[in-house]
Amino acid sequence: MIPVVHHPDYIGPARSGSPHQTNKYGLVHALLTTSGAAIDWIEPQMMPRIWLEAVHDPDYVAEVFEQRVPPEKTRRIGFEVTAQVARRSARVPGGTWRAGVEALDKGFAVNSAGGSHHALYQTGAGYCVFNDLAVAAHRLVEEGRTARILIVDCDVHQGDGTASLLAGRTDIATYSIHAEKNFPARKARSTLDVGLPDGVSDDEYLESLAGTLEPLIADFRPSMLMYQAGVDPFVGDRLGRLNLSHAGLAAREAYIAGLAVRLGLPLASTLGGGYGADLIEVAGRHVASVLALAQGFGLHKVAIATAPQHSTLDGCGAPA
Repeated sequence: MIPVVHHPDYIGPARSGSPHQTNKYGLVHALLTTSGAAIDWIEPQMMPRIWLEAVHDPDYVAEVFEQRVPPEKTRRIGFEVTAQVARRSARVPGGTWRAGVEALDKGFAVNSAGGSHHALYQTGAGYCVFNDLAVAAHRLVEEGRTARILIVDCDVHQGDGTASLLAGRTDIATYSIHAEKNFPARKARSTLDVGLPDGVSDDEYLESLAGTLEPLIADFRPSMLMYQAGVDPFVGDRLGRLNLSHAGLAAREAYIAGLAVRLGLPLASTLGGGYGADLIEVAGRHVASVLALAQGFGLHKVAIATAPQHSTLDGCGAPA
């Protein structure tokens, strides 16, 4: 069975005119339910406030919980922080942490939301309120559940918030492969950034991914991977500037899962970005991503494209 962390709090109302539609998470749940895949649905708890405050400014955390986020921060986030948004913003990091716990136990798990990689210390940004990746990774390490986490961010937008929140850590590293000219205009510095020119398609993308990620893994030697599996590098995405096909996205997931399996690294995945007017199509991209990753771990059978067969870690063995 595929461990999928999900909660009704993930699903928000439609926002007229906004590229970010939280009602897509209900569609992801529905499509996974009817996909024929064997799903182990897991409900997360909210992330305790103490862990949010360990990564974000406690004053900002209070602003969110008390629904008094000032206008300048509301503009950066892209929507008003209501009681429902505040509840969702605490639930999603709890889900990413729970996906991490499940992955450490079972090898692979996915949070059916998350990947909020633009949230910064004192404010949210880019439709992200709290940075679930940074919060969950920090908690997993501090609890002693795993020693060294590499966050692999394949969203079309750079993971600037994750990079800045975790800068200087020796136990958590950040990797971002993204469209260089896309949001945010001012990039942060990840442990490794791979900025791609507009229009990059399947082969060049997959070669860049394998050629940069594997040397970082060999150097950092993580004990776990956390994955931001944004599907917005797709050629038809509303906010993307890259040209990956459906087959290219499937090959990316097969490659990431295959790399984790080969190196014996648990993988906790989050949905990340995906945008478009047709929410069924967007949700379908996310579901295809989940199922392709699960197939890589032998948890599901689905026809997907073949991952690239180049590796700079041949003979390296699993990181300690």
